Order: sequence, then C-alpha cells, then structure tokens
Amino acid sequence: MTIFLRIVLAVGMACGVLASAGHIAAADAKSLNIVFVSPGKTGEVYWDMVAQTMRAAGRKLDAQVEVLTSERNYRTMQELGLGVVARADKPDFLILSNEESAAVPILEAAEAAGVRTLLLSNTLIGEDAVRLGPPRQKLKTWLGDITTDLQTAGARMANALISTARAEKWQSPDGKIHILGIGGDEITPASIARNAGLKLAADAAPDVVVDRMLFANWTQSEAEQVTANYLGWAARKEIRPAGIWAGNDPMALGALRAISAAGLVPGRNIEVVGLNWSEEALREIKAGRLLLSDGGHFLLGGWSIVLLRDYADGCDFADLSPRVEVKTSAITRDNLGSVGDLIKTRAFDRIDFSRFRAKAGHCGQYDFSLDALISSLALPDGAGD
Repeated sequence: MTIFLRIVLAVGMACGVLASAGHIAAADAKSLNIVFVSPGKTGEVYWDMVAQTMRAAGRKLDAQVEVLTSERNYRTMQELGLGVVARADKPDFLILSNEESAAVPILEAAEAAGVRTLLLSNTLIGEDAVRLGPPRQKLKTWLGDITTDLQTAGARMANALISTARAEKWQSPDGKIHILGIGGDEITPASIARNAGLKLAADAAPDVVVDRMLFANWTQSEAEQVTANYLGWAARKEIRPAGIWAGNDPMALGALRAISAAGLVPGRNIEVVGLNWSEEALREIKAGRLLLSDGGHFLLGGWSIVLLRDYADGCDFADLSPRVEVKTSAITRDNLGSVGDLIKTRAFDRIDFSRFRAKAGHCGQYDFSLDALISSLALPDGAGD
C-alpha cells in the first residue's frame, strides 16, 4: 500500500510539473466575460467575420463574447463603449477598434472605471498617440493592441499588379505602367497603412505611375463609380490602364464591375487586387478575374481572445510587447484550396484556437501565420468518410 501511494504521489507530482510547464488547466481558469464594440454595420462582411472568429475562439477558450454593433456611426460606437464602462457588472475585458480615432474617449473612461481594454485593428495615432503614449503608461488599463502589418500588405498587392503588368507588357504608349489606387479613407490607421504600402511599391518602381489615388469610403458602389470615371479619363488621355489597387474586397468588386462595363476583361487585359479574404473575392480569384485578395486580418478577432485568455491566466503577451502585430497573407489561385472552404462556410469552429496559445516561459510569442492556421484546422464534417 505504501509503495502504491508513493507511485500515486509520484505520478501526481509529475502531472503537476507538466501542467505548470504548459497552460493553466481549464479547471483552474476563470470563465471570461468580454465585450467587443464593433465599428462596422450588421452584415458588413469583414466586421461580421471578426466577431464570428471571436465567438469561435471564446467557445474553445471559455470566454463569453458579447458583440455590440455601432452600424458605422462613431457617435453610436462611443455611446455603446461608454455604456459598457458604466455598467455595474463590468466585463473582464473590453475590445475596441480606434476607427476614425473614435475609441479614445472610451479608453479614457475605461481607465477611470478600471476596465481593461484591448485595441484591435486600429490603434492610437497623431496627437492622441503623443498625448496618451504607449499602452500601460498613462492609461494603465489599456493593455495593448493587436494589429496587422497592412503597409506590407499594400505593397505586396501593388507589387503583384506591377509584376503581372511587366510580364504581360501592359505599358502605355509613354512606356509606363499605369495604375489606379482606390483607398477606403484618408484618416483610419488601417487605411493609411495600406495606402502607404501602395506608395512604397510605386516609388520603388520607376516604370510605374499611380494616376490617381481616390477614396471610395470602403464601398463597392463608390468604387465602381470612381473606377468608371478613371477608365473614361484614361481613354480620353490614351492611357492604357494596367491595374487597379483596391484597399478592400468590396472596392475591388466595384472596380471589376466598372471594368466589365467599359468593355475590358479583368484577368486578361487588366488586373485588380483587393484585401479581406471575402467569399465574393475568392470566387472572383477562382474565376481568374481577381489577381489576389490579401488579408486574414479578420482573424484578429480570434487572436485577440487568445491574447486575453493568456493574460487572464498569467501569461502576459506584454512580456514581449504590448503591441502584437500579425502578418497578413495573399490568397491567389495557387493557395485558394487550403482556406477557401473555411471562409466560404465561415466554419471557424474548425480552428483549434487553443493551439495558438503561448507556451509557459514564452509569453508573448505567437505564430498566427497562414501555415499555422491551415495546420490547426479540423477536417469538415464528413471529409474523412
């Protein structure tokens, strides 16, 4: 009996060591209440997918995620955020996006109320960034931000257009490759970064001219109109348009419509690139009409829950940096098959979000790459039959 007890104790101690070397056991972890104030509209693909990946990650990581939608009204967004901060029963964490710098009053109110916050997609810029400094300094409850390297994405998109145009010899009579840039807006950090990427790539290419940098408020209809206007102008000036760079997929889809209406064939004598990994864009990639869609940044929703779960369990992502930057990836016809079904079905419960948590002793170190995502996917129901 004594020997048996010793064996039991030894096994128990070994298990304890193993548990402490990995993540906190689920039984010891507190269920989290998290509120996300979305800046988007109901039915807006990107922000809907952000919220869906949050909820899918919450189901895997014992976190209840409440989503409040501001319907693209930044006053509403502030009212919703301030309302959460003022609740008697406050959430464990509040996730905000600093679109059009609208999150700042909420961040400051959250500091006064002791509500821990995380900024997603858009962080502080300009005077706000100077005044408030980095996370956890003046605003102790502002834990950090999770963003994507959208400047690199913007440059990658532009370089894909340029490479194709050079290979196809789509120069205008002046010997230059002519491109139209369509940005979402001029003030949102995520837009500024994408637009800067386009400029970076164009500035590095002496044979490339960005004829216009126009803004379409992230919408398909406005992008269709500005593209039609540009193509009409190019025809009058005897310029051969080689490509259209669009800051998101809806604007790329609008550009495709205008191109077809002008009698051009996208994918055959002009190329278009977008960003979002939207189902509609992936359909156009498969059809050969859209060159690529960069993105994967809607997964910031799921990754944010991973960060907060780790933080709550004592593995602070700020051990490396309070600012987590995730790389995006381009989906083309070459890799469409690996993630196309996941996006089409939005079956984000197939992602094993627990696999992305930081290991003990390596807090703040995350692999949120496309390869890691693909390897984490469970097979769709019936796929193994």
